[in-house]
Amino acid sequence: MIYQKLLDFPADFLWGASTSAYQVEGGWNADGKSPSIIDRYEHPAGYADFTVASDHYHRFEEDIALFAQMGLKAYRFSIAWTRILPEGTGKVNPTGVEHYRAVIRACRAHGIEPVVTMYHFDLPWCLEEQGGWANRATIDAFEAYARVLFTEFGAEVKYWLTINEQNTMILHPGAIGLPKGGVLPSRKTLYQMNHHLMLAQARVMKLCHTMCPDAKIGPALNLTAMYPETCRPEDAIAAHNWEVLRCWNFADVPVFGWYHPLAVRYLEDRGLMPEVQPGDRETLAGANPDFIAMNYYSTATIAASHGDASDVSARAGDQQIMLGEQGVYRAAENPYVGKTKYGWVIDPTGFRYTLRKVCERYHLPILITENGIGAPDVLEPDGTVHDAYRIEFYQQHLHAMREAITDGVQMLGYCPWSALDVVSTHQGYGKRYGFIYVDRGEEEGGSLRRIPKDSFYWYQKTIAENGKNL
Repeated sequence: MIYQKLLDFPADFLWGASTSAYQVEGGWNADGKSPSIIDRYEHPAGYADFTVASDHYHRFEEDIALFAQMGLKAYRFSIAWTRILPEGTGKVNPTGVEHYRAVIRACRAHGIEPVVTMYHFDLPWCLEEQGGWANRATIDAFEAYARVLFTEFGAEVKYWLTINEQNTMILHPGAIGLPKGGVLPSRKTLYQMNHHLMLAQARVMKLCHTMCPDAKIGPALNLTAMYPETCRPEDAIAAHNWEVLRCWNFADVPVFGWYHPLAVRYLEDRGLMPEVQPGDRETLAGANPDFIAMNYYSTATIAASHGDASDVSARAGDQQIMLGEQGVYRAAENPYVGKTKYGWVIDPTGFRYTLRKVCERYHLPILITENGIGAPDVLEPDGTVHDAYRIEFYQQHLHAMREAITDGVQMLGYCPWSALDVVSTHQGYGKRYGFIYVDRGEEEGGSLRRIPKDSFYWYQKTIAENGKNL
């Protein structure tokens, strides 16, 4: 659809940016915080770990002041469960509560809407030792944690995100790190974990609506459209297979209250269907998310399965890379899109396409909670950072979003990844995403000085103009 005139971004559009606790805070054992599974994972040699990260834990006031200078209307960050409940359940750590109260109030003081992720990959290690998400008791633990958050911060937080990229955790568990010993759960176990995550999420959404009736809550999923490699009907079926299994099955449950029918047949056929106990369907029904939070980086192109082991391609990246699965789909190349140096597809038109699909399927407002491009940014001798590639990436994706708004998609806001440089899960500080450069390398040390990049000033202008001159 080519329009005679594009609609403007909404007047109350939440121009923001994102981080996660484990990638930005540091202070991994400060003030009563206990270890999370991320703290205990085997970390790639030669890359920065999460012990200091960008030291946002100690520098959040300085950082939030910079976010305000950039013009942010929203800051999406995550709360570390391990700072609030160091034992996973039970006794609340008052220092952790006060820290996040200070973060929220600093945002409010600068006119920034806090958008809070409750769980971003960092389960308390003490709960992992008891079986983690494979243990149904973790459902109760997550609900108890949520109750503390809603009690302490419910009056000051309007937007809540339940679980970040649940589909990534289940489909690519190694993408967020390997447990000690390097042994990942079986696929059967992963889908049982997924079921428990779904139950926990539903209970927490219902709890939020009860305890915080003026707040809004939604899941945060990595969603992307799939293209068939050719117009062969078999390629179209394969693309739909993977789109359902990777995306819709994870969003259907919170919105509709049960798994996608194709996914159910797949799980049953492969012997992967989780154990569903009496009452589970009732728990999943009626969670009623207020919006869909969506992380978008790239699209995928899919070919029909050959039905043998050749369907599975070698992995050349992280969770954005399609692997292929025997009897389901094969990964294919798309000659019409670009790529980053890390192999991620750059596809702003696919962003519009994905937004349209999510809107059409769920009829809910959409909040973008991640989108961005990682690159080895260079601090010049004169103290500047020139990241024209990031500006171009954002210009293209925001223009595509404006087209989607014109298509009828209801957008709440845009919180790209990331507000400032954070530790990349895979490439440390070699792959940077932020609008603000953090002066450090893979080794601990460096000044940790904050240096606005060219993209900082571009985004500042874009926000001031409400995206009118992209």
